[in-house]
Formats: sequence, structure tokens, C-alpha cells
Amino acid sequence: MLRWLLLGVCAWMIGQTALAQAQEYKLTPDSLRQDGVPKGEVTSFKWKSKIFAGTERDCWLYIPKQYDASKPTCFMVFQDGGGYVSEGGFRVPTVFDNLIHKKEMPVTIGIFLNPGVVPPSRPDALPRFNRSLEYDGLGDRYARFLIEEIIPEVGKKYNLTKDPNGRGLCGASSGGICAFTAAWERPDQFRRVISMVGSFTNLRGSQDYPSLIRKMEPKPLRVYLQEGSNDQDIYSGSWFISNTDMMWALRYARYDYHWELGTGGHNGQHGTAILPEALRWLWRDYPKPIIASTATPQPIMEVVLPFEDWKGVAGDYEASGAMATDSNGNVYFADNTHKRIMKVSAHGTLSVAQENVTDVKALHFAVEGGMVVALEGGKRLVKWDTQGNEQTLARGVTIQDFTISNKGEIFASDASTGKLWLLSSKGSKKVLVSGVAGANHVVLTPDQTLLIVGHSAKGGDAYKAARGETPPLTALTQTSMLTSYQVQPDSTLAYPELYVDLSIPHELATNETGGMTVDAKGWLYVTTNQGVQYCDQAGRVNGILLNPNRNPTTNVVFGGSNLDTLFVVAGGRVYTRKTKAKGVLPMLSPVRPPAPRL
Repeated sequence: MLRWLLLGVCAWMIGQTALAQAQEYKLTPDSLRQDGVPKGEVTSFKWKSKIFAGTERDCWLYIPKQYDASKPTCFMVFQDGGGYVSEGGFRVPTVFDNLIHKKEMPVTIGIFLNPGVVPPSRPDALPRFNRSLEYDGLGDRYARFLIEEIIPEVGKKYNLTKDPNGRGLCGASSGGICAFTAAWERPDQFRRVISMVGSFTNLRGSQDYPSLIRKMEPKPLRVYLQEGSNDQDIYSGSWFISNTDMMWALRYARYDYHWELGTGGHNGQHGTAILPEALRWLWRDYPKPIIASTATPQPIMEVVLPFEDWKGVAGDYEASGAMATDSNGNVYFADNTHKRIMKVSAHGTLSVAQENVTDVKALHFAVEGGMVVALEGGKRLVKWDTQGNEQTLARGVTIQDFTISNKGEIFASDASTGKLWLLSSKGSKKVLVSGVAGANHVVLTPDQTLLIVGHSAKGGDAYKAARGETPPLTALTQTSMLTSYQVQPDSTLAYPELYVDLSIPHELATNETGGMTVDAKGWLYVTTNQGVQYCDQAGRVNGILLNPNRNPTTNVVFGGSNLDTLFVVAGGRVYTRKTKAKGVLPMLSPVRPPAPRL
């Protein structure tokens, strides 16, 4: 009965919305010229891009009358700029003049950009229209276009603020998703966004945003969303549903957002009328900085500590990615550039642990103490005891990665031959699984009953190895799925399954999965180019820690005296971050984690 009642209510609402579809949105005085208000200057220029090769575009600048060259000045970038700068469109120069005059927004320069066009190669041909590529496409390319080309060019003549809190973005339809994407990718550069009837549908992958917002560690953004209940519903999805999903995701993750729902369709009528109010909301309390929320219900908040960010480990080194933790919480990593292994003590002090070490592929610590190292690009596995004596454990196995159980078993991956090996400290070796050409990093679960194996982008048929079937996997799936093997009492591996399903950036063919570690709850941490992905025991990504810099993270371990500090490698540097979690070291006693939420 309740179901039919809800359906009836929905039908009534749709009917009422249809009746109101013709509602007119009238301009307020803030969108009209006012006597006594200083008028800013609008100029135009053209731009040929290098990042979007071959494109040309029309551009405009609005400089407010109150601009003072001695002061860094706020600015906003408007996509589809011709429609925003004109008096017959969104009337941004007029609105800026009025709001700046009333001190309801800061003195702000407007940068208006049309999408790029590649002129035709002959008179009877069409140009290539770059609008969807630039605006609907995910990733940081458009943000880089602004940061590396447009902003420096405008900055040659005008004093633009370098503070991301003083930089805004605005657009409608595909321009709306473009504005959000640029800020999402580069919150270090932009933190204020207005999206009007934004195209958050499956045009080029932006339907993934609601899921990412819910999983990703919150970013310092302020977002204004305008949408109409009669917006378009076409092959790529429903604009009303997708914008509603965005609103609920921002709400769930406790972003600073505003949701303005009208009854209009896919046009700028509503957005034009409310632009002054949207700008007031966007710039309220400036120059107070916009900060990321620390009080969200996201699972990632079970790991991160409020206001605790990544901190770089200072020193002269080039971390390769090989990294491990000893039983005292000291973390060791390879610096192959300088042919040495470095040590970060449990208290954060950096020192050299071993000199004259050639091409370390992976390293771990043995149960009885001492370091086990895959040298010479993984072609030789050696053990150094606590006195520094060396013992060769294996040759003829090109080791990509390995881990050591509390029983002293060494589970190793050989990416070149597609094999998983069982090695021992006595020199024995046994092939456990063949045909996994692309077996990458490996890790044991806290109870040591499961071995998780990653797959490289250039790997072989992971699906065949895991399922015993013949259809090949695409590179996308090879790197988005991690295989789980059950470790048997005799240390063989059984029941393989593509079990852990990672998040992959839509704009990339692979996720470049790197090293992995686990905590006492049985949660898995996987380094990727999208961030450190935090997966529950059932193999689902629940959260994503932001990478410490613009490079992918390539390895992760828990360290510190309480094993509650994450250490990651990104771009050749080591970063640390205190957490609420507690790590588990494989060479110590197994830990039984709690059951997952199913």
C-alpha cells in the first residue's frame, strides 16, 4: 500500500512540475545597470593552446573599476565565456559591478573562455569542436590549461591572487561539470564552484562523481548547484537525477554546498536570475578560508585524524618504492639512486641503514630478525642477519614483490614468468601458481589465511589465472581487480577469485596499483594513482586517502612505535600520516579481524 501511495505522490509531483515548467525567472536589480555604480572594463583576446593542441578560442577579461594593482586580486573563470560576458546572457560584468560596489563580494576579475576549436584543414570541412573533450572530460587536463596557460597570461598584466580561496569557477551544462572537475582535481588552485544544470551524466564518465565524493577524503571546496526539475533526459542519463545524486553525495560528505532546484529545463534562464544570489553565497565570509570537513560519516573517517595531513620525510634521497617495517616500528626504504637503504626511526629520524646496495626491488623482515631483500632488480633474494651476514635465499626467480608469514614462508610474485612462488629461508623454492603474468604486489591478510595479489597494467590474463577460463581481460580490469587466494595448511594457494574491486579514474586506462598493507581490522590499503584506497574485508573500496602530491603513491606500510602511522612513497619522496588505525606486521603472530559488514 505504501509503495502505491509513494508512486501516486511522485506522479502528482511530476504533474505539478510540468504545470510549472513555463515559470519565468525574472532578473533582480543586481543584474541590471544601476546609477552611480562604477563600471568595469571588458576586453577581448584570442588564445591558441598547447595543452589542447591546435585549438583556438575567444576570451574576454573583466577588470573591475576598483582593481588595485598593488593588491593580489580574486578572480573567477567562466566556461562558455561568451554567454556569461554578454549583456544578453548571464550579464556577469553588470552583476560583478553591482555586488562589488555593495561589498557583497570581493573585488574580482572575470576571465571568460570559450571552448577550443581546431580550425578546418580545408574550406569545405568542419572544424573540430573541443567543447565536450575539454568540458565533459575528467582528469586534470583542463585545470592544467588554466593553471599553466591562461592564468599566467592574464597574470602578466594583472595582479592575480595565488590563494586558492580567492579563485572561483563557473559554468553551465558541460561548463558546469568542467568547473567542478577543475576544482576537484586542483583544490590547491580553486575552491569556489558554481554549476548550473551541470552535465554530471555519462558523457565522458562524470556519473562517477557521486560515488567518488562519498569515498574520497573530503576536499576544501564550496559548491553551488543549480538544477531544474524539467532538465533534459537523454542517452547519457537524466540531468535532474544526476544533479540530485551530486547534491546527496555532497551532503553525505559534509561539503559546504548549496542546492537550488527550480522547475526549468536545460537552459540558463533560472541560472541567470539567481546569479547574484549564487555569487553572494559563494563569496560569503571571504577572506575566511574554505576548509575540508572533518565531521563526515564517511568510512574513511574511521582512519584519518582531524586536521592530520601528510608530512614529508626530509632528507637527501630518492625513494624507489621498496619499503618495509621492522618489529619495533622502524621503516626502511630503498634509495636506488644512491645505492642504499634508508631508515626512518619510530620517532621520525632519517638515517642510512645500508650502503652499496644495488637495485632493490622489495624488502621485508624475517621472523627471527634480519632483513630479506630482493636485489639486482629482483633477480637475487638475500637475507642479512642482525650482524650483517649475508645469505642467498633464491636465484633464478625474478621477484616483483614478496611477503613473509609468521612461519617464515616467503610468498613471492614473479611478473616476468607469471608465477607465484613459495620460498624458504633454507633456499627451497616451489611454484604455487602459474599463468599470472602480471602478478605484482602481494600481501597477507592479518590472520594470514588469504594472499592478496595485484596485477600490473601490462600483465597477462589475470582472469584466466583466477577463474580457469579463457576470455582475456582488458587492461582496465587487470588493474582494477586484485586476486584473493586462500592459503592452505601446507602453504599452497587455493580458490582464486578476482575479489578486491578498486576504483579507477575514468580518464586512465589503468589504476597503476602499487604496494599494499593491512590493519588489525582486516582492512586493505592499496596505493594507486587515485589515492590510497581503503577496502573492507569483503573487497569493496570504502574510502580513498588523497595522495600527498600530484604523483601516484607506489607503496604503503604502517610504522611508528604504535604502528598507527602510514608511510607512503609518492614521486620519490616518503610521507607519513598519523591515523586511527593500527597496522599488522606479517612476521608477527596472526591477528583475527572482525567479520565484514555484508
